[in-house]
Amino acid sequence: MELRQLRYFVKVVELGSMSRAALHLDMVQSALSQQISRLEGELATRLLQRTSKGVVPTEAGLAFFREAQLTLRHAEQAVRAAQQSRLSGTVSVGLAPTTASVLGVPLMRAMRERYPDVRLHLVESLSGHITAMLNARQLDLAVLFDTDAARRWSVMPLLEEKLFFIRSRQGLPANVPDKLRMAQLKGVPLILPTGTHGLRSTLDAVFARARYKPTLVAEIDSLLVLMDAVDAGLGGTLQPWAAVGRFPDAAQRFQLAEIREPQARRLNALCSLSDDELSPAALATRVVLADCARELVRSGRWVGASLVAG
Repeated sequence: MELRQLRYFVKVVELGSMSRAALHLDMVQSALSQQISRLEGELATRLLQRTSKGVVPTEAGLAFFREAQLTLRHAEQAVRAAQQSRLSGTVSVGLAPTTASVLGVPLMRAMRERYPDVRLHLVESLSGHITAMLNARQLDLAVLFDTDAARRWSVMPLLEEKLFFIRSRQGLPANVPDKLRMAQLKGVPLILPTGTHGLRSTLDAVFARARYKPTLVAEIDSLLVLMDAVDAGLGGTLQPWAAVGRFPDAAQRFQLAEIREPQARRLNALCSLSDDELSPAALATRVVLADCARELVRSGRWVGASLVAG
């Protein structure tokens, strides 16, 4: 007797139909009937009675159904216990500040719910620093924007973010439309990260393609300080929506205009050490991180982001 036979039998009784159970189990009905017949043969008793409306359990079948349900529940509990016992330890995850503002807390909540014995070590830093830490094996996982420096990484394209021109509503006097092209920012003072930042290389490529030279008034490699400067009206910036993700009143503080150039996008890739270098806990965390990011995009909580086929 196998657990799968118990699952088949329980599903047939729950649905009261061999055909509906086969459809639910993604099986051919004849194969399902064969498995039930084998189970009845092993028990030497009839478990199901065929009627014009479907199938119903016999007296023996009803007694077996109750015990089968209990057995399946115990089997599921055993699997969970084994997984939780195996999945322990510390997993290091690197996130850029914009990514951390959207993904950090949901990831921690999901890990606490699914794998409470796994301790997360979250590192928030510039993408260049995160890349160096991953290459030095100081991190297990990271969400990065430039994977050209990959050595033995496992790389999974995750999502793509639109870039926006962001300014303080109390700062720059000119009205800004909901969408604009780079050329419309000519002469507008900008505050950007430096060239070592992953976002800056993307922006420089967009500048070059648009034949547009930005008017830089400051370069800041701290998202917090950069957004404080924008909030104070010292200039605008070019960032994904996630840059304002930590401001609960972002709609009142900032005005966002989507950059219309198709190249004004930032790819987010889930990078990790090779699978044979990752612990079971790190492999599980990678799955949870990807699930969290996808759910944030699908639910609309990661504004301006779209999923990328991996």
